[in-house]
This record gives sequence, structure tokens and C-alpha cells, in this order.
Amino acid sequence: MKHFHIALAVRNLDDSIADYSARLGQSPQLVVQDKYALWRTRQLNFSINELPEQAGQVRHIGFEDDEAKGFTISKDANGIEWENFSATDQEALIESIYGEPTYAMVGINMDAVELIRN
Repeated sequence: MKHFHIALAVRNLDDSIADYSARLGQSPQLVVQDKYALWRTRQLNFSINELPEQAGQVRHIGFEDDEAKGFTISKDANGIEWENFSATDQEALIESIYGEPTYAMVGINMDAVELIRN
């Protein structure tokens, strides 16, 4: 299954988590304190980074794809960065860049968490 991915830069992570959680109707699936948050819905893979100097800008877009072979990055005709990755590849990248995330457990299927962590 493919999920559209969009990554935004935000001014304040905590304020943005509250705002986007209300907009998406759920809490983020994982958070790296003061740095990063990620929501996964049936259709969307949405992430934010605290980068105050770039707040409001789209960092990149792409697809989380269960069939992806590795993590790829390309640019389209307008210079927009597109990523293609599996959930496992994305999590490995998050940990390598930002450190160990905290996983939301409320309303999360633990089998799904195990799949993502593996």
C-alpha cells in the first residue's frame, strides 16, 4: 500500500504537534523530543521537523510504499525533492538522524508497532 508523504518545517514542535494532531484527529505515531514528529494515517505519512528558520516550508514530498526497495530521493522538474521508502526504511533514517523516537501507544495496534520496528 502507498501513503502520500509530506514533510514540513515548523517553528515550534510542541505547538505544531497539538495543531496537527487536532487536524488529523490523532496523535503522532512517533516523536523525537524537540526535533521531529510523524503521523501515519490510512492515506497519509505526515512529518514535521522543528526548523524555525524554515517554518512553513515544504521540506519534501513522496511516498511510503510497502513495496519500496530501499530509500530513494529524486527531484522533479521544479526542484522539489521526492522520497520513496518503506516504513522500516523511514524509521531507520529517523533514528540515524534524530536519535531514538518515543512511540505513541494509545490507540496503536502493537502488532503494527512491531512490524514498523522490524
